[in-house]
Amino acid sequence: MVKIVNFVFAICIVFSFCSSGNALIDDVIDIIHVAKELSSAVLKAWDIFESSPLSSDISLPISREKNKKILNRIKELSRQIDATEEQAKINTEYSIDVLSSMMKHNVRLEMDMTEYYKILNGVGRRYRQMKKYEANREKYEDQTLITFAEWTVSPNVHAINYLLEQLHSLTLGSKDIRTPHQGILDSISDELEMKDGKEHICATGQSAQQFVYSLYSDIALTELKGYMLMQFSWMMLRAYNKGNFSEEAESMRKDYEQRSETTIRLLQKVINRSERYVWKCDPSDYVKGGTYDEVTRLLQGYVENEVDMNSEGTCRETCAFYEVTKSHGCFKELFCSRQPKCSGKLLDCQYVDSDMWICPSQFLTNRRYDYIEYESGRTLGRKGHCTRGRTKVDSWWRYLFWHCSYCFCICDEKGPKSDRYFNLRETISDIDNNMVISGIRFIKVNRVFHLRIQEGQLLPRGMVNSSSLRWKPVDSYQIFDRDVVDGKDYHTLDHIKRIVDLDDVKADDPTHVVTGVRFRVVGTHLNLEARLCEYDFVSGKLISPRTTTYWKSNDNNENSQEKRTEVTLRRPDIPISSPAKSLPTSRHNQFIKFTYTDMDKDAAQTTVPFIDIQEVTSKPPVPLSGVGIYHKGRDGFGGFLAPKLITYDFTSHVSVPQPN
Repeated sequence: MVKIVNFVFAICIVFSFCSSGNALIDDVIDIIHVAKELSSAVLKAWDIFESSPLSSDISLPISREKNKKILNRIKELSRQIDATEEQAKINTEYSIDVLSSMMKHNVRLEMDMTEYYKILNGVGRRYRQMKKYEANREKYEDQTLITFAEWTVSPNVHAINYLLEQLHSLTLGSKDIRTPHQGILDSISDELEMKDGKEHICATGQSAQQFVYSLYSDIALTELKGYMLMQFSWMMLRAYNKGNFSEEAESMRKDYEQRSETTIRLLQKVINRSERYVWKCDPSDYVKGGTYDEVTRLLQGYVENEVDMNSEGTCRETCAFYEVTKSHGCFKELFCSRQPKCSGKLLDCQYVDSDMWICPSQFLTNRRYDYIEYESGRTLGRKGHCTRGRTKVDSWWRYLFWHCSYCFCICDEKGPKSDRYFNLRETISDIDNNMVISGIRFIKVNRVFHLRIQEGQLLPRGMVNSSSLRWKPVDSYQIFDRDVVDGKDYHTLDHIKRIVDLDDVKADDPTHVVTGVRFRVVGTHLNLEARLCEYDFVSGKLISPRTTTYWKSNDNNENSQEKRTEVTLRRPDIPISSPAKSLPTSRHNQFIKFTYTDMDKDAAQTTVPFIDIQEVTSKPPVPLSGVGIYHKGRDGFGGFLAPKLITYDFTSHVSVPQPN
């Protein structure tokens, strides 16, 4: 009986050891850390079992009551694994669709992943069977548990150890010159770098690095389940006087540690080269004010006769002569009296044809014209039913020598229909309560575009408390409010100052996270800045958040040694008319200009790019090493300006756990 008491005491030590770390394991799901804690607990149990001076002196049959105590201890360790697995499932659920898509065009990966899931299910079934015995222990005989333990450790192709070896082989791949192939971590990382992979990964809310790590979590959890099953089976068999099994348990422990070390070294290599960007796919349905918004009437096509484009009221020049002008009047109340006047600047005028039919847009839209049809047959915009009826517009001759032509110009006009403002005030997380930025989005409030942040409480080991997440309200000022100043509180776009820098602003030091964002104006460019603060990875605390923070940006311009390059929109159409979903088109250190849609496609009536206002967050939430502004779209369309996240880089924290 003393021997059984010693065994139960050893298991109690495991229980105590794990309980001391429960809060950490429950709140911070770091699979490497959890695996280290639980495997160390099992090892400590064996050490105590072996060191007992009475463990080999008395050999008595185990009682039914002692059997219950053993299973209770197993239940507690299983609870730790289950808690970790439950959180890990949140990550992997978003990955299943992406993996399915990858496997459609990669036969080798499809074969490997089929075998991978087969192994996971095999170990999982055995693990659930053990939990079933524990939950219904009153109904089972001792011999049932003995048989279960013997099957678990038996040396055959269906046993747990064999399945774990197969899983390890799939993870690492093979360098055999006859049948070389990559392991699944490498294969998936490569797939995510391809065009199709980028298109699918945006739907998961995970960066490629997070995606690979979530797959590793499945592998590590399966290894841990198998390890726990086998170790407790050896313990159970020893307690039932079926043998000593010390050598077997020690050999299995070394195998587990060796596999874990090799896998973690591979993980280090793979996540080090994996991207950390999180961006948002186009939605299935575009909703203005819900998924996207627009800068309106910044630059817009406008028809004006030359006679009204100069103060003398003459028609001596050509349309091209008027590169920058304005409307000076309305000659004889002709067509100019039947359209909203451009009270700003007229730019880049050109002659298309003398006579035309103009279909005016409805009053409540931001457009001036639905389409323009010239007598030559050329049509600007999409011809269709004209709700307000078409208007005939003809050029004319004056004194036989001068042709008073209708020109097609670009109107730059501020006004109540022109939303062209970007917030310049900083937006900072609640650093006093250890909050950091975990998500970002554009939002238009009172005609001003803001970068709105999602903030969450920073936790130990690079996690964010999901229950603390909230979207911080923006400053809802009006541009005409007292003490609100153009150039200080907000930036106004015009035909010169309409450039947005496309940058990835990220920390150089891996110990820094993002706590604030803002725009600033550099020359004619709207430029993104990120506020960075140092934090302690183990404690999860920001370090002196009011004194050690700093703002970072990319200061390159047209005069820098590393000059920016432009993302040019060639003959762009309305973005939501694209039959294909957008893909990122820009890279760091570029810029884009707001412009107007193509004349032929849309009569230059719409300002592009549009603004993607969807929430950009990671799943699960993590702190950020940086943020970015980028352009996404398709050839021939204006696309979208959108924010992206750069998730925290966990590479330096992925290391082989050392024994306590």
